[in-house]
Amino acid sequence: MKQGEKKFVEVCIYEVKPDKVEEFEQLVEQVAKHHRNFPGVLDVRYLKRTHRAVDFSAAKSGKPAIKLTRMPKSATYVLYWELNNPITHGKATKSGLEHFFKAFVRCLLSPPKMILGERIQ
Repeated sequence: MKQGEKKFVEVCIYEVKPDKVEEFEQLVEQVAKHHRNFPGVLDVRYLKRTHRAVDFSAAKSGKPAIKLTRMPKSATYVLYWELNNPITHGKATKSGLEHFFKAFVRCLLSPPKMILGERIQ
């Protein structure tokens, strides 16, 4: 990558059916491995929402987040995916969907929310 060239990032939020959590977590291991091996992919990370802030004033005073305890209507996962440019993103997305689309759809309550852009920091 040339100096000054901005990296391309996708952040994707998934709402997973509660009974499909284990299947989804196994699937994202395969997807992450697939994408990490794709030329031009710099980083692939998944996060599962397990905590929440008490409130904004608690966050301002440095209090820790609270672990979620109730059974949610859905499990929330976030993908952070960094690539060298939008062209690589398009090719890697196409490849991932060709391999994993049907398995993903079975696990999700709704289509994922995608945020795409250039990394600034």
